[in-house]
Amino acid sequence: MVGLAVLWPDGIPSHTRTGVGFDRQTQQATVAAVVAVNCTSANASAAAPSGDASTAGSSPAQQQATGTCKKATIRVDTGKDKGRTFTEIVQPDQSRQLHQNEKVVVAYEPSAPRDLQYSVTDVNRTFPMALLAGIFAIAVVVVGRMRGVMALIALAVSFLVLSLFILPAILQGSNPLLVAVIGSSAIMLIALYMCHGLSARTSVAVLGTLVSLSLIGVLGSLFIGWAALTGNTDDSTGLIHGLYPHIDMSGLLLAGVIIGSLGVLDDVTVTQTSAVWELHEANPSLGWRDLYRAGIRIGRDHIASVVNTLVLAYAGAALPLLLLFSIAQSSISTAVTSELVAEEIVRTLVGSIGLVASVPVTTALAALVVSADRPIATTAVAGPARGGRGRRRKR
Repeated sequence: MVGLAVLWPDGIPSHTRTGVGFDRQTQQATVAAVVAVNCTSANASAAAPSGDASTAGSSPAQQQATGTCKKATIRVDTGKDKGRTFTEIVQPDQSRQLHQNEKVVVAYEPSAPRDLQYSVTDVNRTFPMALLAGIFAIAVVVVGRMRGVMALIALAVSFLVLSLFILPAILQGSNPLLVAVIGSSAIMLIALYMCHGLSARTSVAVLGTLVSLSLIGVLGSLFIGWAALTGNTDDSTGLIHGLYPHIDMSGLLLAGVIIGSLGVLDDVTVTQTSAVWELHEANPSLGWRDLYRAGIRIGRDHIASVVNTLVLAYAGAALPLLLLFSIAQSSISTAVTSELVAEEIVRTLVGSIGLVASVPVTTALAALVVSADRPIATTAVAGPARGGRGRRRKR
């Protein structure tokens, strides 16, 4: 709470739009009509759009193409130019084809000539994504019931902390590592206690997560500096650095490592704590050493599956990049040590070390706490005989 109060931002700092990448003015639009045209005549007569390469056909190779192209008429639906129309030529070999009545996103560049101010940049995916989110929410509530409802509320709170505190605070110039630690701690406390209740079991999971996050922060800071990772490896990070040069990009990378590890850490620590508690419920006489041994056996299975999940998740996300290295016939050492790949490897390995460490730490904490709740043993103690029966005392 103190960290949130001290670092709470005034809002996202304003800047002059560059018109590059995501830093463009956009409006919603609809494809009003699509007609087939000859590519040669269409490319000769149409002005080259200034939009996304996936929808604007203006390269020399495309201009020489022959065949059937599409001439799309786009109607702007929002903004000061609502109702205005413009046309685009869609080449037959483009990955994104436009269809009549399709909802699209268009970029607006006020400084361009009037005929080139608008261009299609993407498809409007609001409805399918909203529908999928609704199906997800229903599934969580149906299976999780009240616990599922609380999980959805915690998810919403996490997004609020991310969008209202973490992102604006970093843009405002606060230390990304400090912001990530405070923001992640707030998300963890709210999410865990909201979903699992205010109890000793949840508190043990919170402690285990905090210890593991601290370890991830230390290792991440050490190896990001040692490997000389700048955090400026693609167009998005380059644009951020250009707009806000005061942001520490390597610190931003470390903040991403911490926030990205938090979700999986919560899963591991809660599962380990619950396993130890259930073992205690099944056999209340077990001491903390026996509980730890049994819990750590469960944890080893969890470690194996989680680490494999992290590696496969990275490989799946980076598949196009890995294909590029394969096409270029780069050696394994060259690919692995390039900054673009090394950044993700360090992120994955540091997070995995934190996950591995969370299992024994959380299991030991849970075993110590829950073993204190043991039944009071009774034993017969010899004493003066009264009626042939001895006294029994609580030990």
